[in-house]
Amino acid sequence: MLDVASGNKSGSPLVPVLGLSFFAVASGFLMSLIPLSLKANGLPADLAPWLASIFYLGLLIGAFTIQRIVAVTGHRIAFVIFLLLLTLTVAVQVVWAGEVTWLAARLVAGIAVAGVFVVVESWLLMTDTAKARAKRLGLYMTSLYGGTAVGQLAIKPLGIDGALPYLVVIGLLLVAAMVPLLVRSGQPNQHQCEPLRLKELKVLSRPAIMGCLVSGLVLGPVYGLMPLYIAQTDYAPKTGLLMAVIILGGMLVQPLVSYLSPRCSKRLLMAGFCAMGGLSVMGIAWAAELSVIMGCYLLLGACSFALYPVAIALACDGLPVTKIVAATEFMLLSYSIGSVAGPLLAANTGITSQGLPVYLAVCLIATSLYMLLSSNRRVPANDPPVANL
Repeated sequence: MLDVASGNKSGSPLVPVLGLSFFAVASGFLMSLIPLSLKANGLPADLAPWLASIFYLGLLIGAFTIQRIVAVTGHRIAFVIFLLLLTLTVAVQVVWAGEVTWLAARLVAGIAVAGVFVVVESWLLMTDTAKARAKRLGLYMTSLYGGTAVGQLAIKPLGIDGALPYLVVIGLLLVAAMVPLLVRSGQPNQHQCEPLRLKELKVLSRPAIMGCLVSGLVLGPVYGLMPLYIAQTDYAPKTGLLMAVIILGGMLVQPLVSYLSPRCSKRLLMAGFCAMGGLSVMGIAWAAELSVIMGCYLLLGACSFALYPVAIALACDGLPVTKIVAATEFMLLSYSIGSVAGPLLAANTGITSQGLPVYLAVCLIATSLYMLLSSNRRVPANDPPVANL
């Protein structure tokens, strides 16, 4: 067993990033596998939005309890616990293919994934400078989305029938859990985890909260419903490829986010990404050539996945290190509320028509306008003015 010195106040990024990479490959494969394998498991297709929403309801529930667990066990052990809990839910889906069972499993999976996100994000954000936080967030997001994109590509070689695809997911999650067990890296000190008081919640940036909320409203349907939307178009055989392109866009934009986030107004940055995301969705709805379609999906992924890291960086700017876990927990709560509502709202617009692109376009363009209006107000201390780039 490796034992890396733990004197570093902010902790080593090795364990969370390496473990997250395996987790991301597994979850990337799983997020498309579940809606696409419903028929093969004798389940109705209209269960898909409910599975997506109840998963994000689990994220919402988990966001209320994670800080206390991390404070007791520390980041490393909490990481293992949440990964093993997620593995158990996938095993349950393999053994019992029923509507109630899968809904319950996805609820618990949401709680476990909330734990993974808060543990990893707070572990990496526990450093003293905004520049270091931006670099670590970029590393985190690149690992997350890169692994997720690789997972999407597993759909074609592994298929969606039988237990084998789910067993592969279980194997990847077990490898992710082995990383913090075998590498005893310098995790943040347990006494650094302090809750946010009610009066402190009031000073959190409202644009940051809105950015996390809209990120959930957009990414919930992208994860849960976009595979079904693509499967109903002329590009159905390329569902896995197009989903991978979306995640690849999210991965490729992270270095740009890391560079711009500490150097310019985060509100204007979110406004710009949302505006470009709205345009990309229009291209998805009306473009006729595959190359253009792929470009629009790539841009949608870049703009959609850029929102959360910018928003959470804005929320954490100016906060003491001891409050980072609680802040990331609250931002995840905002994200989860959007993620619970997003798939159900999008499903009501019609998944197989152009309803899903219209829903995404409205969310992104409305958010762009909000961020532009917000940026015209007095700029607070935790959102630096635009720098000369």
